[in-house]
Amino acid sequence: MLRIENLRKSYDTFRLDCSMEVLSGRVTGLVGQNGAGKSTTFKAVLGLIRPDGGRIEILGKDSAQFGAKDKEKLGVVLSNAGFSGYLTIKDIVPVMASLYARFDRAFFLEQVRRFGLPDNQKIKEFSTGMKAKLKVLTAISHRAQLLILDEPTAGLDVVARDELLELLRAFMEQDEDRGILISSHISGDLETLCDDIYMIHQGKIILHEDTDVLLDDYAVLKVDEEQYRTIEKRYLLRSRKESFGYSCLTNQKRFYSENYPKIAILKGSIDEVIMMMIRGETL
Repeated sequence: MLRIENLRKSYDTFRLDCSMEVLSGRVTGLVGQNGAGKSTTFKAVLGLIRPDGGRIEILGKDSAQFGAKDKEKLGVVLSNAGFSGYLTIKDIVPVMASLYARFDRAFFLEQVRRFGLPDNQKIKEFSTGMKAKLKVLTAISHRAQLLILDEPTAGLDVVARDELLELLRAFMEQDEDRGILISSHISGDLETLCDDIYMIHQGKIILHEDTDVLLDDYAVLKVDEEQYRTIEKRYLLRSRKESFGYSCLTNQKRFYSENYPKIAILKGSIDEVIMMMIRGETL
């Protein structure tokens, strides 16, 4: 669906150099701190900025040959972009119909009603959550093959986020050849939606793992000074000095639970893994 090979982009104080892939039938998450390179990667894929080097392949085509008709196969949400605030949803419908040959007007209006979005009110008067819902609805309403979603659930409450995630799950279930690349600072969204996760830090991919593996096999060990001195360190990815001793990240939770029954082992959530991968030290 999407292949990024050695994508490079440099600014005065930032350098992106990353590779990643979104496979057909999968939802892939991209996580990292603000300024890590998520939005730069998205913009490069969409042709909004010119990379300094590397290769991007979208739906089997080199990005340089990806034309207007090809772009109809993409559904996009960018965190800092959207329709003019002076338009209404009634204004948007004919715009979408003219842009996308496969725009599903009935589906779009049904979802607008479902989410309680006013069709005669100017978008600039929408709440942050209402704008977020509208962005996602426009992205999924023209039967795209690949969704590229940058923080699509930002500003939504728990119920609205769950509704949108259900829409994305339904989008994937309708066609096994679809794919999604999504970024989010809300780790719970990614844990329940994504098949695999990439972590980016300072412009580089520092970890790629299937979500199930990350949640099942990764853990944070809490050990005192003596335990840290004697523990097997072969399967430790990062360690961090704490007031009580050390926190250690591992991707071999079972090994430590079986061989060190007295140490505290905490399940490795995405937030915990990000924190340890970024702030911990390599052994």
